[in-house]
Amino acid sequence: MSTKSNSRKMLDDIFEMSERLYRDMSGPALTDHTKIFQHLTELGKILTESDRASFWKWDKNAHTLWTTAATGTDRITIPDTTGLVGKSLNEGRVIITNDPYNNPDFNSAVDKMTGYVTRSILVMPVANINGEYIGAYQVINKLGGDGTYNEEEDCKKLSLAAMICGLALESDVFLEESHTDKLTRLRNRMGFFHDFDRKYNAIIRDPMRQISLFICDIDKFKRVNDTYGHNTGDEVLKQVATILKENCRDCDGVYRWGGEEFIMIMTDIDMDKCAERAEEIRQIIEDNDCVTEEYTVHHTMSFGVTAFDPEKTIEGNISVADEKLYQAKESGRNRVVK
Repeated sequence: MSTKSNSRKMLDDIFEMSERLYRDMSGPALTDHTKIFQHLTELGKILTESDRASFWKWDKNAHTLWTTAATGTDRITIPDTTGLVGKSLNEGRVIITNDPYNNPDFNSAVDKMTGYVTRSILVMPVANINGEYIGAYQVINKLGGDGTYNEEEDCKKLSLAAMICGLALESDVFLEESHTDKLTRLRNRMGFFHDFDRKYNAIIRDPMRQISLFICDIDKFKRVNDTYGHNTGDEVLKQVATILKENCRDCDGVYRWGGEEFIMIMTDIDMDKCAERAEEIRQIIEDNDCVTEEYTVHHTMSFGVTAFDPEKTIEGNISVADEKLYQAKESGRNRVVK
């Protein structure tokens, strides 16, 4: 194929990809930006004439980098201090290697797992509008020519897709932050309703599946704040959030409902099993005082458990669990009522 024909085909591919991207962005509301990132990843692959491409998101709170569009495998998560992507972001510069297996920063684990052979890599850090790096674009195995990447030429080609990815990711981060409680880093009430629409409603509509939930709060939390101060109260909230998170399966969800109240949604578990899990968590909290630089605070929690009734609204189901929580409080606190 002639150079002119190659250029024309690439242009046609770019226009086709751009059309699909525009169509998806103009269609029904997307549940997240996953499809957009998939399109932009494909666009970067076309622009740089690469065999594969991936867009990595930088979760600075968790100190991880993750992608779902690298090799056709499930989500890949790595520490943000490792790999060529980590090096690119931490040093704030483009990284190119045309001999990856002799590069000490190259992580060959995925290749070993999939049998893929990596010959060349280009990683470009992606920034938000404030110039802060929030992700990275990675293209793998240059096609054509001598199979090696050229920083000036290929970065120029990749810059358009990388810029749009940066804007989309910034929007993603902003949405995520609006759904996250600043103190405990749990999902907040807004995040709860967002997740319910996009994750749990499908389970509720399936007659073969079920959802249970509990609402819990810290016993006499006002006394903690009044006795030890709000800073210590914040530490107690963070410790409780950590315990809840550590005892929450990936398929479940834990949320800060407000103040000292928390909710856990549990999928494919009946009310009795949910109550058992709540009891285990109650015991862990009772057995683990919150230790700060100044104080050691003993605290307990009360729990109200219910099975989700699809005939009731979300608020109606939470109200049922809240009534059980009230019963737990009235009957002596530090207990689970179902």
